[in-house]
Parts: sequence; C-alpha cells; structure tokens
Amino acid sequence: MKIVGVIPARYKSSRFEGKPLALINSKPMIIHVLEQVEKAIGKENTFVATDDKRIHDLVKSKGYNSVITPESCATGTDRIWEFAKQIDADIYLNIQGDEPMVSPIDILSVIEVKKKNMNCVINGMLPISKSEDPNDINIPKVLVNKNNDLIYMSRLPLPGVKDLANKTKPLFLKQVCIYAFNFEQLKTFGINNKKSSFEAFEDIEILRFMDSDIKVKMVMMETETIAVDNPGDIIKVENAIKLRK
Repeated sequence: MKIVGVIPARYKSSRFEGKPLALINSKPMIIHVLEQVEKAIGKENTFVATDDKRIHDLVKSKGYNSVITPESCATGTDRIWEFAKQIDADIYLNIQGDEPMVSPIDILSVIEVKKKNMNCVINGMLPISKSEDPNDINIPKVLVNKNNDLIYMSRLPLPGVKDLANKTKPLFLKQVCIYAFNFEQLKTFGINNKKSSFEAFEDIEILRFMDSDIKVKMVMMETETIAVDNPGDIIKVENAIKLRK
C-alpha cells in the first residue's frame, strides 16, 4: 500500500505572506514540517504541493519532493487533489504546513485508522486546552458521536450550551489538521474546486465531504501543537520547541 504525506503550501496569504518560508530557529517552517512527516513515513513518501517557485526550489534543494499545482486552488485539500492527479497513491495524507511541531506518532495514528476505514475520510482532534476559548472563531470545534464519527464542525462552540449559568461544561473538542483520503474521495471533493454551502459559511473544508455524503471519522491525537497563524506565533513555537528538547 502506497502512502504519501503532502503539505499544501502557498506563498500568498492575507494574514502572513510567505509563511512557509518564515524562519523558526533559523530554519524555514516548511522544512520543519517536512522533517516531522519524514519521521513518520520516510523522505521518499514526503511531498510539498505548491504554486510558488520559491517554495518549490527550497524544498527540492533540501532533497524533498515537490509538485507544482495551480494557483487557483480554493483550499489546501483542493491542492491535494491537484497533486493526486499527478502522483498515484492508496492513501493521501494532508498535513498542514503551518504546524511545525506536528507529531509523527499522530500521523501514524491517522494512517492506521484510515487503513481500517478506507470508505471514510479521517481527521484528527484534541480536547480544547484550558488556555483556549471555545468561542474563538479561529478554532474549529468538533462534534462526534460515540464512535467518533463526525456529526458537525463549526467555528462556534459545539455542543451549544443553553444554560450558561450551569457550572458543568461539556468537553469541547477541536480539529487537528491531519487528514487522510483515498483518490476517489479527493476526486469528489476537488472536481469542482468550489466550496459547498456550509463550508463557505464556516470556512472549514472538511464540511465539503459531509455535503457529498462522505463519512468523516475523527481520531484523538496525543500531542498538542501550535499553529502559526501570524508572525507573532513564531516566538511561541520557538519557545515550545526549546521546552521539548
């Protein structure tokens, strides 16, 4: 079974232009992510999908695989679909390029669940930490059933709490952006390169699979990571990397 890990990367970003090339401890962020994916599945199975020559050339100079994809991709998963049209595999992993501390163990966990559930899209999740606010719209919240099948994902708190005075609060879960798909699932997602209705409102691409009646199974991750959403997050990641050593 061929498994590839793909990091979608674009240079242009409204919040942080050139983010994949931003230096973290003197190393470009995209290289940090590549090294973590390599630990899980090997360098030969680790790829970047990008529309930018600067990112492409850097990745190739470090001995990693890079595939050029169109600039018009609506989401990172649309970019993985463009990649899948060029590279054959049984399982395609989508690993976010802005999480330089992504865990190889968590990547392997997603793979193992995918192997047992090839008819499902697989996605990671974690409990929201005490330092995070369930009302933060930058954190996609996850609602699952007892089998960890995704019921819905939203930027609003899930589940909703009617009695705000009640001191007992639910366990809020958040999305961790490690995904696993097969070719047909990616094809269904990407063939129109257009966001579905709920996906557009929430700006959460996993909802396009649900809109296409593709089941999504969530997997509990082991490791908390820090996403780089803006330049100020770099120092947070650098400090966290120091603490891990």
